[in-house]
Amino acid sequence: MSITRISLGAVAALAAGAALGGSLSSGTALSLLTQATIHAIFALGVGLLLRQNGMVSFGHAAFFGSAGYIVAIVLEQQLASAETAIALAVLGVAAFAFVLALVAVRVPGIAFGMLTLAVGQMVYLVASRSRTLTGGADGMNVNWPSTLFGIDTARLLQPGTTFLVCWTALVLMIGALALLARSRFGAVTEAIRDNEERARFIGIRTLLPRAAVFALSAGVTAVAGVLAAFNTGFVSPESLHWSVSGAALMMVIVGGGRTLWGPALGAVVYFLARDFLGDFASHWMAIFGIALIAVIVFSPEGIAGALQRALRRRRPAPIATLDKQPAPASH
Repeated sequence: MSITRISLGAVAALAAGAALGGSLSSGTALSLLTQATIHAIFALGVGLLLRQNGMVSFGHAAFFGSAGYIVAIVLEQQLASAETAIALAVLGVAAFAFVLALVAVRVPGIAFGMLTLAVGQMVYLVASRSRTLTGGADGMNVNWPSTLFGIDTARLLQPGTTFLVCWTALVLMIGALALLARSRFGAVTEAIRDNEERARFIGIRTLLPRAAVFALSAGVTAVAGVLAAFNTGFVSPESLHWSVSGAALMMVIVGGGRTLWGPALGAVVYFLARDFLGDFASHWMAIFGIALIAVIVFSPEGIAGALQRALRRRRPAPIATLDKQPAPASH
């Protein structure tokens, strides 16, 4: 995919989001779409780790919730401005993840997933029991200032505007990650994912690229955590629980982890299914679980992979043309 196509796709997606946000007058519908968009960014981070490193994390909720807590604590203690707090949250989470990854990515397979789960639950317990700093199990409010990046916060918190902010962040990150995948760094990390031993044999140092992907994945997830704290104005230990990581992983599986935009599609499907099925069944997760099993069995590439296959089938086959051969000379 060329840079031009990525840019045109981003512009079209931004225009579609603006049209969708402007056409909906229901605050409930806009709130649902905003939550779906925020978790689409979350799932994008989890899917990035799976796509570039081939690793499954059960602890990404630690990055999601920690970003919101960092902003809330910095603003409550008046340590810095809101803009600085947001930058500290994203960069701080990414830096912590990079240091963690220097150890974690050395662990193969399911052990890596269990290690991330242990770290995530440790962060959850710290937030739950640090009552003086985080409010403990009760959580804490985020005291956003009256203006943010020079714009009135009240205007940004309007449902339509909040949705557009989250949608713009999602589109820009998908575009940036698409460019990254086309870069030499993307090619190197894919080579390491496919065969780390062979990558080492040809002279590639595998530790730092894999740690960088893990840190980038955590940074994307931290952006989702900041947006969630901005949308609700509240953070709690529930955002750090392993079940939040599990839900994000389900979004990736349903949407398709092999494509860049598949996890985002899975997040939208997850939230729409939760809203629709919740009106008809109290145990909607069981119904969604059956759908998840069906996707794994019949379309391992997820919904995105099924859509790509359907589009390829509908494309007309190229018409083969035979070059005219010169007629043999007559004697």
